[in-house]
Amino acid sequence: MAGRRKASPQPSRLTPLEVKVMQVLWRDGPSQVQHVQQQIAGELAYTTVQTVLNGLQKKGKARRTLKGRAFEYRAAVARDAVQRNAVREFVNRMFGGSPEELVMSLIKTRRLDAKKIAALAAAEREGRDE
Repeated sequence: MAGRRKASPQPSRLTPLEVKVMQVLWRDGPSQVQHVQQQIAGELAYTTVQTVLNGLQKKGKARRTLKGRAFEYRAAVARDAVQRNAVREFVNRMFGGSPEELVMSLIKTRRLDAKKIAALAAAEREGRDE
């Protein structure tokens, strides 16, 4: 139809399996499919891991280079950037964009207390001073 524009795609989210694969790439660096397969807990077929890696490459989250007869994959995005986006999305979706509501939920469920908050604040201050 004339005059219609396609909606811009949303940033691609990572599935739980994609996160496991990315964790291997972040931890171990450039890796071939077989290495990633061996590092992921559970029994996944080689072709399943290969499909996930190829999907990550298409999403722009991983890059691949031909090394000999096999592709070597490496992370194309930093772990902290992925974590920041996931946390932002989670806070927006579950807590109306309020980080304070998230913290209150953690306190109410006894996952966070005043002592832990003080330790986190101290660690954050030290990180700024470096």
